[in-house]
Amino acid sequence: MATDYDAPRKTDDDSESIEALKERVPDKLSGAVDSEDSDNPGFELAGADLSDLDLDVVVLPPQADEFTCVSCFLVRHRSQIDHESKLGPICRECSA
Repeated sequence: MATDYDAPRKTDDDSESIEALKERVPDKLSGAVDSEDSDNPGFELAGADLSDLDLDVVVLPPQADEFTCVSCFLVRHRSQIDHESKLGPICRECSA
């Protein structure tokens, strides 16, 4: 016997109204909006004011045993090189 999967299914559970279902579900997803921007949440360190702190970053030049993969642009050790393309070296992860 063929079954029409696009046809609406009627069961005994469908007899419950939408209002009854709303009463059973907690109101976690209400329309209340937090005061904090939901697209850009902020993180605060407990009791730390870091607004006047300058961060110093030391950038090392490329080492003799490193290469930059032309596919993923990650700096890797020479042992992870798979092959050289006409654009430059390709790592093992990108060649797979």
